[in-house]
Order: sequence, then C-alpha cells, then structure tokens
Amino acid sequence: MTNRKSVSVQLFFRRIARRFESVFFLAKTFLSERNFIYLSSVAVAISCAFAVIILKSFAHNVFKFANYANEYLRLPYANSIFPIIGILLTVFVVKRFLDGSIEKGSAKVLYAVAKKGGILPKKQMYAQIITSSLTVGLGGSAGLESPIVVTGAAFGSNFAQKYKLSQKDRILLLACGVAAGISAAFNAPIAGVLFAIEVVLTDVSISAFIPIMISAATGALVSEMLLDQEVLLSFKQNLTFNFHNTPYYIILGILAGLVSVYHARNFRKVEHFFSRFKNNTYKKALFGASILAVLIFFFPTLFGEGYESIKTLSAPNPEVLLDNTLLEQFENKQWVLLAFVGIVVLLKSFATGLTLGSGGNGGNFAPSLFVGSYLGFFVAKSIHLLGLSTTLPIANFTIVGMAGILSGLFHAPLTAIFLIGEITGGYDLMVPLMIVSSISFAVSKQFENHSMDVKALADKGEVFTSDKDKNILQSIDFLSLVETDVKSITLEKTLEQLIDYLSTSSQVIIPVLDDRQKLLGIIDFEIIRPIVFNPYRIKFTEVKEILSDPKEIIYHDDGMETIIEKFENSNQAFLPVTKNGKFYGLISKITILETYREKLKEMIIE
Repeated sequence: MTNRKSVSVQLFFRRIARRFESVFFLAKTFLSERNFIYLSSVAVAISCAFAVIILKSFAHNVFKFANYANEYLRLPYANSIFPIIGILLTVFVVKRFLDGSIEKGSAKVLYAVAKKGGILPKKQMYAQIITSSLTVGLGGSAGLESPIVVTGAAFGSNFAQKYKLSQKDRILLLACGVAAGISAAFNAPIAGVLFAIEVVLTDVSISAFIPIMISAATGALVSEMLLDQEVLLSFKQNLTFNFHNTPYYIILGILAGLVSVYHARNFRKVEHFFSRFKNNTYKKALFGASILAVLIFFFPTLFGEGYESIKTLSAPNPEVLLDNTLLEQFENKQWVLLAFVGIVVLLKSFATGLTLGSGGNGGNFAPSLFVGSYLGFFVAKSIHLLGLSTTLPIANFTIVGMAGILSGLFHAPLTAIFLIGEITGGYDLMVPLMIVSSISFAVSKQFENHSMDVKALADKGEVFTSDKDKNILQSIDFLSLVETDVKSITLEKTLEQLIDYLSTSSQVIIPVLDDRQKLLGIIDFEIIRPIVFNPYRIKFTEVKEILSDPKEIIYHDDGMETIIEKFENSNQAFLPVTKNGKFYGLISKITILETYREKLKEMIIE
C-alpha cells in the first residue's frame, strides 16, 4: 500500500513537471528571444530560492538542536560529535549515490564558463544541497554560499540546455542562478547582482544586467516571503560613522588584507595535506573530522556557519560568546574574551580546511564573514582596552571587518561593500566599508594575484580573469584543433618512401617516430627541398641525416598562453603535439587564430 502511494506521488510530480515544460516550450515559440530570457531568469531564480530555503533552514535548525543539547551537557560535547557524523555521512552519500565525486567550490562554476561553455552536470542541482546540508548543517566549519552558487549555476545551465539555448544565453542564465542564490541567502539583491558580475562574468554588457537583476530581485522576494528572518544574517543596530575613527578603519583594512592572505594560504595547505589520502576516504574523513571536533570542543564558535556568533559579537554583551566553553568562568575578564576571539581568527582557516579537505562540502564565503567580524571586534576591542580610544564603536568594526575579509579573499570589493550595506539595513557605514574593502583588496592583491577559490585554476589557465584576450584563448580547447590524421615515418624508411609521402600529402612537416610512437624528431620540407630535387642525394641520403629537432614541442596539458608563446618563439606555422610521452598530432597557428576570431564573436554578450 505504501509503495503504491509513493508511486502515485512520483507520477503526480512528473505530470506537474511535464506541464511546466510544455508551458515553457510554448512560451519559447511565441515570445521573442529576449523576453524568453526574462521569463527564464524568473524560473531559475525561484528554483534557486527554494534550494536556499531548504539549505538555510536545515542548517539553522540543527544548530538550535545542538545548543539545546548543550543546555544539559554543559560542555560542547554534542557540538564536537555532530561534525564527525556530518562529514562521514557526506562521504557516504558522495561515494554511494554520487559516483564517488562531487565538484566543490565556486571555482568549478568559473571553470565551466571558461572551458565548458557554461555546461554543468545535472547532479549539481541536488548534490550540493544534500551534501552541504549534511556537512554544514551538522556543524562542519564551512559556509553554504558556495554550494548555493554551484546549485544556482547548475539550475541556470541545465534550464538553458533543456530549452536548447545558445552558449551566450546559457552562461547568462548560469549567472542569473548565481545572483538569485546569493540574493536569497542574504536577502541582498544588489550584492547578488554584483557577485555574479564581479566573480562569474568577467565581461558583460549593459543589456545582460536586466536578466541578472530580475533573478536577484526574484530570489530576494521569495526568500523574504518564505524564509524565517531569524535564519538570515542581519543587523538591526543603529550604526553611524564618525570621521575621527578613519585611521582605525585604515588599520583594520590593512590587517584584513594580511589576514585574508593568511587564511587563504593556510586553507590551501590543509587541503593539500588531505589530498594525499587517496585510497581510504572514510579514514581520511574520520581523521580530519576528529581534529575538527577537538577544535570545536575548545572553541565552540567554530561550529557550523558561525552566523549566530557574529550577531553575538555585534550585540551589547559579546562576553556571552564564552558560554558553554571551558572559559565560561572568565566571562567578566575582557582580556580573556579578546584572546579567545584572536585565537579563533587564526584557527578558522584550519577548521574550514579540515572540514572540506577531509571530505565535507561547503565553501569559504561564510568563513570570510566570520573571520572578518572576529577581526573587526579584535581590533576595536584592543584599541579600547589599550586606552587609545574609549568611544570606538565596536559593533561598527565587527560589521565592517566582514567586508574587509570578503573583499581580500574573493577579490570582490563591490560585492563586499554592498552585501554588508544591505544586511545592515542601511548605508550609514558606506564610507568605512569602502575604506576597509579597498585597502584589504589592495593589500591582498600584492601577495595573491587571484582570489583563493580560483588561484589554482588561474595558474593553469583554466579560468577567466580580467584579461579579455586571455579569457578567449583559455576558452579554446586546443586538443580539438590538433590534426591527428598525420602521416609519419620511422628511421628505417628510405628517402624515396619519404618523397612518396610528400607527393600524396599537403603536409610540410613529417614526424619521425619509433616503434612506441615516441617523437624522435621532424623532417621539414622547406629544409630538405634541395635534396628532394637531386636524384643522387635522394638515393644516398638516410632519414636520420635530415632529421631535425622541433624548435618547440607542445604538450597536451599546455595552456593556450604557453602554446601561443611557443609559436612566437619558434616562428613556425606547425608544431608537434605530444600526449603522455607519445606523438599525438600537429597543430597549426592559423587554425588557432581562426578559432580565436570565432570565439571572440561568440563571447560578446548582447
């Protein structure tokens, strides 16, 4: 009986889905291309907003449950156990139901834009929701925003694929999903738009703003209607800016930039350490989660996203942060609270690295806000306790600090400024937000050319940057341009046989290979031309005598910048390509340049 009900429910939802699909196919037929994109941006945004509501609500309710348990245990035992369970469950789900792998982080969205024409797999529409709910909801020290970004991008990408939209529109709807996700997560539509443009789309025209703005507004509206406002990170204090405090904000900006670099580098080191555990995923998960549990035992605020503790720090009584910790008896000791906050700033990168490196799923967006608020509090409280300024508004620094770390880590100062402006319910702190965000960005940029999420991909040329020409080159899959149907010879062949090859082929370069297909050298027709027209030399010249080393060899994993540089250095029209130590084919410089011109036309978003 139960199975029949389950089947009938599935059939009901399938019928609903088919009806929606038929409506959109009909709309595509009657609406103009631009109007259909507007309609699509609304549909994508609503889907993303519901995903955000599920994620946020689950994480918040688990956090409340953990704190409820602590009321009886009096020590953060429950907070230490939950993350282990969450990470192990995440690994189990990935291994059992998601083919053993899941793409983490917003960098994967940028990779899809740069290398895959905005195509993301269907499983990303639900995989991120399930796994990040388990990891972060059960206390993993990471954020839900990166999974939200990937989920939103997947909704936009797969919607475009479903209705056979062009690559240009597919990437645009992908960005719409990202904007809607961020907007719904913070009820901050302007920040959603800016994040999509600053981080996802490196080159966008004015007309592309409209669908992105529609998506962001729709995401915020659905979130406002259905999501419990207690779940959102928001501040109700009356915040004002006093220009006399400007020097202290400058100090905060400098420290935010340095801490951003510290956080990014430590996080990468921890992730790199766990990348060595390749065989036993459960052992890796248990090892990493156990260390995380110890950190959370001593510093309970590392549990989950940490948004509740951010609100606590900005409230009039931040000392309650020490409740249910081993330092609870020192609640009235201001220096103890300051030391606690300072240590947490330094430990958060390790906690997030342990969470994600051991197999959990999440991101660094929420940790950046967490670290920023703690750093802002630490700076203002230190100045206050040292007697340098007794009137410094600690709440202001706690809030502005979030923008500093977000800007420094993600290299997105506009997103940082307007996100904090929106979640504080006003723009009275706009000046200090601009000061801290811009200085932090500038300092971070001195040490790291790329944001922490995209650094590894950018170094390999697998993600778009602000360099438009470089972006177009990176979007070219050069292996698809390699001519693999190439005539080659071995050293044992005679020159007469080589000439027969040349007479029936348009090739000007003949690769010489051994019996294992390894490239020994090349024969350039232009170099051997005098021999070809001399019968005597043809008869008495061996292949090895006219063999020459290629001026450059292109490897299958070379980036397009490297390939272009090799063509320029060698001054050759064709170069050999090798893959896994074997000859793969020849590539033409003219073919690359023609592909570049075609990509240039495609990538202009109207």
